[in-house]
Amino acid sequence: MKRTRIIRLLLTGTFVASILPLALLTGQQLQYPKTKKVDHHDTYFGTEVADPYRWLEDDNSAETAEWVEAQNKVTFGYLEKIPFRNKVKQRLQDLFNYPKYSAPSHKGEHYYFSKNEGLQNQSVLYIQKGLDGKPEVLIDPNKFSADGTARLGAFSLSKDGKHAVVGISRSGSDWQDYQVMDIATRSYLDDTLHWIKVSGVAWLGDGFFYSRYDAPEKGKELSSKNVNHKVYFHKIGTPQSADELIYEDSANPERFNFVSTTEDQRFAFLSISERGKGTQGNSLFYRDLSKGEKTFQPIIPDIGDDTYGVIDNIGDKLLVRTNKNAPNGRIVLIDPGNRDEKNWKTILPEKSEPLQGVSSAGGKLFVTYLKDVSSRVYVYSLSGKLEYEVKLPALGVAGGFGGERDEKIVFYSFTSFTFPPTIYKYDIVSKKSSVFRSPEIANFNPASYETKQAFYKSKDGTKIPMFLVYKKGLVLNGKNPALLHGYGGFNISTTPGFSPLRLALLEQGFVYVSANMRGGGEYGEKWHEAGTKLKKQNVFDDFIAAAEYLIANKYTSPSLLAIQGGSNGGLLVGTVINQRPDLFRVALPAVGVMDMLRFHKFTIGWNWIPDYGSSDNEEEFKALYKYSPLHNIKEGANYPATLITTADHDDRVVPAHSFKYAATLQEKYSGKNPVLIRIQTRSGHGASSTTKALEEAADAYSFVFYNLGLTAKY
Repeated sequence: MKRTRIIRLLLTGTFVASILPLALLTGQQLQYPKTKKVDHHDTYFGTEVADPYRWLEDDNSAETAEWVEAQNKVTFGYLEKIPFRNKVKQRLQDLFNYPKYSAPSHKGEHYYFSKNEGLQNQSVLYIQKGLDGKPEVLIDPNKFSADGTARLGAFSLSKDGKHAVVGISRSGSDWQDYQVMDIATRSYLDDTLHWIKVSGVAWLGDGFFYSRYDAPEKGKELSSKNVNHKVYFHKIGTPQSADELIYEDSANPERFNFVSTTEDQRFAFLSISERGKGTQGNSLFYRDLSKGEKTFQPIIPDIGDDTYGVIDNIGDKLLVRTNKNAPNGRIVLIDPGNRDEKNWKTILPEKSEPLQGVSSAGGKLFVTYLKDVSSRVYVYSLSGKLEYEVKLPALGVAGGFGGERDEKIVFYSFTSFTFPPTIYKYDIVSKKSSVFRSPEIANFNPASYETKQAFYKSKDGTKIPMFLVYKKGLVLNGKNPALLHGYGGFNISTTPGFSPLRLALLEQGFVYVSANMRGGGEYGEKWHEAGTKLKKQNVFDDFIAAAEYLIANKYTSPSLLAIQGGSNGGLLVGTVINQRPDLFRVALPAVGVMDMLRFHKFTIGWNWIPDYGSSDNEEEFKALYKYSPLHNIKEGANYPATLITTADHDDRVVPAHSFKYAATLQEKYSGKNPVLIRIQTRSGHGASSTTKALEEAADAYSFVFYNLGLTAKY
């Protein structure tokens, strides 16, 4: 599952402990909508499993729409009674309202960057001539739709910089439409391409390669299973119906197929992965376009668990990043005409730290490693000689460094929990970095805060890192409210990141905690593998142990501990409150994968099988059934106050996961804590606009503080 970065907005303001009226605090007066049950059962390897809310999987039915409306009525009725809800929203807006920039990219005589003035629903893309030129608006996605929920999903310039592919996503959907822009006139050509999903743009001459699916069945655009991924070539100035089919494999419909090209357009590569069968890696084929080749020849003919990604070509040789015989990653030079592994030349061998990123620019390799969840950046020659370490200002995360072969400078950004995203310019010749652009945030003094990295033991004795962020002078008395966040999956590292909204929260004594459980990429493939399939319980044990550490060391107590996670992190939250409801006071599972027996039946859910396993496999079914949030809700357990969030246009983790989970939790839990579901409209797997992000954050964290017994005064 492609890593989605959901904005982690935290409530802020001046909070003081208080005892709220019991009826309001506990949700004793809540009356949930009655959800119809049907007599539906599935049998897995002799085990019969009831699925009484199967009908909620039909997100287009009138019945489901009525259920959504009824649930939102209860949820928003509850939220509206929180006396400080509007003040929280206003505070969030104030904190978020400052200019935010991306690092520039370079093509020809122009630089491109995005900027959000503060509260714009979508960031605006600018173009300027030279670094000292006047910025001009190139694309303003805020004009794509009246409500600001359409976003810029792709922007890819042609080699000569005269045209660009512009991808537009609507209402938070993963589907995109592609259009072609003439850069000089700022106008769009007639070219419009539809039903594009999980695709890149690879330019070749006067056209480009892209990947798409056939149009889904009408009315099933959001939830139907996506199969038979095809690669096409589109020539500028022609209709999509004239696009050339480059590759498809209908015999293996659960594959991703991508084509990429090198900067000099000498080579085209076809990469194929088959995660639906549980494999982590990809095969790799090539065409030498300088020789006029029309068919793809194999470099790596078979799909296994090893990954191969072409960084660049050096003449007729290819620089490739791979984890073949190197779980932490390495870089090799391959002659595609002589693909025997014995002939591979190692440019950068595997290190003890995982290889996080590689880019080429100005004839150099910029390589990022992750050491204890913080970036280390090095500059190498193309032959693998270390030339320079880019010194970063603190422990945190750096990204960027990409560019073309003739670049003299590259840009990168750096951030950490209390270090706002700052853009740096690196001079390749002088090997010097300088601040290019830093954000201006009012009344912020990073010296007022402390970030601590702690290591704690999980259930099996494994040492797990976590970051704790709080105001200096914190008293460890168990009386501090805390929010514990986690993800733990898909080889994704949960790295330090800045949120301006977190600052006012920290000022009032909150502890923000980010746990780096197994299943992520913090320590390479072995760390990832230790939290997958039959070992997925390790992730939940790691998170539970993080909560126990916070309580044992008096950072907080169960009555003041809230937990949060989205997507795979929503699965995490749903699972741990089943297993240890006593540890948490509030739970925020967002867009979670809650039905672990049927996740692979919708959209690209089959793509998650390498991490989760599949209920079609007997041994994996037993493991999935044992922890699946939907199937392990216990009657009689005292669940924490729970606010489930999802969206009507989430076509990655379809809302049926959260619908069925909410209905089951409301049915089986008879305690006084509220169990609510908030269903965002015209949004997807993550908020589709700044407005919706702030609204959801205000509601989620108003819910947290209300149920922790706190109130807000401004």
